[in-house]
Amino acid sequence: MRVAMIGTGYVGLVSGACFADFGHDVTCVDKDAAKVETLQSGGIPIYEPGLDLLVQRNVREGRLHFTQDLTDAVREADAVFIAVGTPSRRGDGFADLSFVYAAAKEIAEVMNGYTVVVTKSTVPVGTGDEVERIIRETRPDADFAVVSNPEFLREGAAIDDFKRPDRVVVGTDDERARNVMHELYRPLFLNETPIVFTSRRTSELIKYAANAFLALKITFINEMADLCESVGANVQEVARGVGLDNRIGSKFLNAGPGYGGSCFPKDTLALVRTAQDFKSPVRLVETVVDVNDKRKRAMADKVIAACDGDVSGKTIAVLGLTFKPNTDDMREAPSLEIIPALQEAGAVIKAFDPAGTVEAEHMFSGVEFTSGPYFCVEGADAVVIITEWNEFRALDLERLKASMNAPVLVDLRNIYVPDEMQAAGFKYTSIGRP
Repeated sequence: MRVAMIGTGYVGLVSGACFADFGHDVTCVDKDAAKVETLQSGGIPIYEPGLDLLVQRNVREGRLHFTQDLTDAVREADAVFIAVGTPSRRGDGFADLSFVYAAAKEIAEVMNGYTVVVTKSTVPVGTGDEVERIIRETRPDADFAVVSNPEFLREGAAIDDFKRPDRVVVGTDDERARNVMHELYRPLFLNETPIVFTSRRTSELIKYAANAFLALKITFINEMADLCESVGANVQEVARGVGLDNRIGSKFLNAGPGYGGSCFPKDTLALVRTAQDFKSPVRLVETVVDVNDKRKRAMADKVIAACDGDVSGKTIAVLGLTFKPNTDDMREAPSLEIIPALQEAGAVIKAFDPAGTVEAEHMFSGVEFTSGPYFCVEGADAVVIITEWNEFRALDLERLKASMNAPVLVDLRNIYVPDEMQAAGFKYTSIGRP
């Protein structure tokens, strides 16, 4: 089938490359000339393991194309995916849908023959209705259907998530559109992947509900970690005991400095705003948002406490800046709250991240970025692990201690074992463990 993917951000580029790998002819469209040029020359503007090889292979085999020209891509397409950004709107936190609606109008102006227009971007309930209205108003004669097909990609594992998903959700009541979507995802049908066909509004809500529930699990175990610290319990053992209940499951029960990234913060806030607009408030999700925001700031206090209550003039080495490992995404990362708070308290910050430094340099001031973990810790009065990159899971503790002014390590991801750290001579602080 012929596919046009509007937007070559994280979702659009991964989805476009994977559809091409399924055997479809995919054209990815972006208005950013520099990004298109980078992609055409074999470069990848985002960090995602395996994506460079996937893109290069499908470009080489003639199934994947990049262009600024929306017209030809849409006219020839059986399905047009809208995969543009929906950032939180300043002031009210609602999803900014201006890019989605602009794309819908541009698609309407050039579409040719029966076309399935698919919202792949994460959008609030009812967005598909408005996309349909815009297209109908722009082209009353158009033969089309608007479908919701939310993405469930984890950064750092996106290709595997697309090709071996837990489920695919498709929101449409149009039989022809259903057949098109069935054909697009045919390889997954053959693998017996559950395909959930539902109404468009239900599909839109499924995405927000899923992310809100996962954010709730993270926030729940973080609050349990605080309680564990107060009563002398071990949050990792609590999480294991709880997670072995198959009604709950063990995923997303790792205590840490709070969730971040491109999805959970934006989507929970958008769900709260949508619920308020429909006068059906979601109190649990409102609390999750509030608790998570406060938790990130509280992590700086934990670092200060580990440094005997004062970091003024002390050098703090920060390992990990991105919101999670295997990505260069800095959006809503805990480091964005923790580092400024430490700087306000008088700390001098050195930092290292395996992939996020380029992005981080635009977001921090007064931070010395280093080229490796051991360069980062030289002369430090304390080390803070914020992101659990594999590079930080087996550090040479003797080398680490020898490089530091003081052997203080604050592990916000519970990578290390407290007894082993104590035996190695560190003053060790972790999350929710005695």
